[in-house]
Amino acid sequence: MKKILAIAAAASLASPAFAHHPLAGQPMETFGHGLLSGVGHPVLGFDHLFFVIAMGIAALFTAHRFAAPGAYIAAMLAGCGLMYAGIAMPVQEAVIVLSLLVMGGVVLSGRALGAGTAIALFAGFGLFHGAAFGGSIAGQEGGVGAGVLVGYLIGLGVIQYAIAIAAGWVAEKVLGATEASAINARLVGAMIAGVGVFLSLEMIEGPLLAAISG
Repeated sequence: MKKILAIAAAASLASPAFAHHPLAGQPMETFGHGLLSGVGHPVLGFDHLFFVIAMGIAALFTAHRFAAPGAYIAAMLAGCGLMYAGIAMPVQEAVIVLSLLVMGGVVLSGRALGAGTAIALFAGFGLFHGAAFGGSIAGQEGGVGAGVLVGYLIGLGVIQYAIAIAAGWVAEKVLGATEASAINARLVGAMIAGVGVFLSLEMIEGPLLAAISG
């Protein structure tokens, strides 16, 4: 439990600005830049990281523990591509926060998802997470070359799939969670749902204060 809390605290201290600049703000110009940025974004962005961890644990207790996260990866890459093409997802940041609340709540509940439900949830939220990643390349002046884009998408897909599978493995082999009702898995779900609550409050703080003072 102490290890779980320590990891959560360290991740929650990550700078949001740094999370969106794996190359320290430098433009992506080569395949290697794209690959590095694709790998870095989900790791440095703790909202994305926590979602993928929760998804990996939830997938562990489905009938398709390895295939179900693939639905997220496919939808995430599609969302990234749409954003790069200029098609943005509505209320993107709010849905990403909602994804933490929902997926954290699913793991906290101690109930296993059906395969179809899991795939639908993973893919639905994947579109919005992908759109957020796509904003990093869509916002570059003049766009990026095909090599950069391919590297970026490969990095995004590989690292997130690896994190999801690793999260399920750690939950099962290290935390001893062999079923959805295991207390250690549920504690991780509670932690991630708590991050979602924190981000929700942070999101409404500005408008709420403006309404009070206005």
